[in-house]
Amino acid sequence: MSLLKKSKGTLLMGVGYMLSPLSWWNDLFFNLPIAYGFAYLLHWPFTDSFFVLTIIGYWLSNVLGILMMQWGAFDLFWEERRSNVKRDVIIGFAGSTIYTVVVIVLLQFNLTELPDFLIQ
Repeated sequence: MSLLKKSKGTLLMGVGYMLSPLSWWNDLFFNLPIAYGFAYLLHWPFTDSFFVLTIIGYWLSNVLGILMMQWGAFDLFWEERRSNVKRDVIIGFAGSTIYTVVVIVLLQFNLTELPDFLIQ
């Protein structure tokens, strides 16, 4: 296996881990700023939907993280493997959706608080 392919896989897994729900402790540094930026850019046409757009941005950053980890793992651990993008995207969406629903339930039942910078 080439060094370039292993390096690419390692980079994808590392960045994907930082974006994925597996690194919940790192949300403050990666996912929430990405979600906030996403909401900030898209809230101009939809002025009353900043919070909803933040949740969507957070969810999408988690999906991207899971997909990056999957693709990085394939580069690291399999010599030749045909990528099944549809299956990978479905797994990414399912995992991130479950995680996001759990976070929303925690917020809804006041088991955790929303950061002040997300409240307008």
